[in-house]
Amino acid sequence: MDLDKTDERILKNLMVDARLSARQLALKLGISTVTVLSRIKKLEREKIIKGYTALIDHEKLGYNLTAIIEIIAKKDKIIDMEMEISKIENVCGVYDITGNTDTLVIAKFKSRNELSEFVKGLASIPNIDNTITHVVLNTTKEDFRLT
Repeated sequence: MDLDKTDERILKNLMVDARLSARQLALKLGISTVTVLSRIKKLEREKIIKGYTALIDHEKLGYNLTAIIEIIAKKDKIIDMEMEISKIENVCGVYDITGNTDTLVIAKFKSRNELSEFVKGLASIPNIDNTITHVVLNTTKEDFRLT
């Protein structure tokens, strides 16, 4: 689907504040509410808008540790292993990547013990040969919205 400037402007505004009403968006963009509603429905149908969510400060909920875990897998079942890992609650991202590592996992934890249990639990997942865990010391930016 080709996005025009109106679609892009709608998306940028929704990424900043997904609670904006169609009426508020229309006023902000100088277009009709009907146009905004039809464009949003089209973006949802095309799965460009997958859903609406709140941005959460994980640290205020006690998730003070972020880990980036490299996984080296047995080659024949990488997708199955990634799907299993993606179901785990602490996991924020699972990436199939190039290079010496097969998969990169980003996960958040409330304690070192929770992180330790998670990494040890990875060893029980079939087709994982090795893991390399990195603990994030400081987060300068964590925002996946492209605005």
